[in-house]
Amino acid sequence: MVFTTNVALILINLWFSNIILSLIFNSIAQLYVFDCLILKLYFNLPKNKLLNLSNNLKIVNDPIYGFITIPSALIFDLIEHPYFQRLRRISQMGMSYLVYPGAHHTRFHHALGAMFLMQKAVQVLKSKGVAISEQEKEALLVAILLHDIGHGPFSHAMEHSIVENISHEEISLLFMEELNTIFNGSLTLAITIFKNQYHRKFLHQLISSQLDMDRLDYLRRDSFYTGVSEGSVNSERLIAMLHVKNDLLVVEEKGIYSVEKFIIARRLMYWQVYLHKTGLVAEQLLMRLLKRAKVLTH
Repeated sequence: MVFTTNVALILINLWFSNIILSLIFNSIAQLYVFDCLILKLYFNLPKNKLLNLSNNLKIVNDPIYGFITIPSALIFDLIEHPYFQRLRRISQMGMSYLVYPGAHHTRFHHALGAMFLMQKAVQVLKSKGVAISEQEKEALLVAILLHDIGHGPFSHAMEHSIVENISHEEISLLFMEELNTIFNGSLTLAITIFKNQYHRKFLHQLISSQLDMDRLDYLRRDSFYTGVSEGSVNSERLIAMLHVKNDLLVVEEKGIYSVEKFIIARRLMYWQVYLHKTGLVAEQLLMRLLKRAKVLTH
């Protein structure tokens, strides 16, 4: 009983601390937008060109993959946008840091990592004769970059407490549609692929399937930051074995062993990390606190 009370008090303090931090960061974001508006008035730039002042190819140093290149002006501008920058403050693993102290990486890290793997996947498929246009390539990179933009603080705990009857995927789509308006329709193809409405179905499978760039990155990244080595996957090998057959994403026969290792690694990560009893209890306590706070504020 004492332990439960202490945990509840800790979580209440965390909750109020995050509210204060959120207010601070929201103020910073508002100042950023205000500065952009001033720049727009000063330079008389179109809105979609506002962030294109220094968007030559940039390089990000990632602890998992090394150097990640930002391949285009559009993607650079999306990363710079406040909607995406907020992911720097959204934890990838929710309350798991209470069990694994190193698990403080963010959705921002994961999105960049997934985009890097998508670059590699497109490169591999094109080398095997799969036709992918430059427009499709950029749309894939945009879609995977923004696939988690709808996540809120404490990740899935928010989906079952404050925000109800709508998933983070649906919220991500709302963000993407708003960004599409801001960037004058530049995200239209990315949204079509994200919604699985594009005629080339294997492109959507690269974003969302049983073996997609999202899962390949989060398994390897979560394994790295938690220190659970059993969850590590050989993403390079798996991507190298990808091919397209009858408009479907497939794995070459010689890559079956790598797929088996991927499935085992995913199962072990769920067993040891994602479904760890302490993390689940903390998440349930947080959800109850948030639900109660919602009732009290209405």
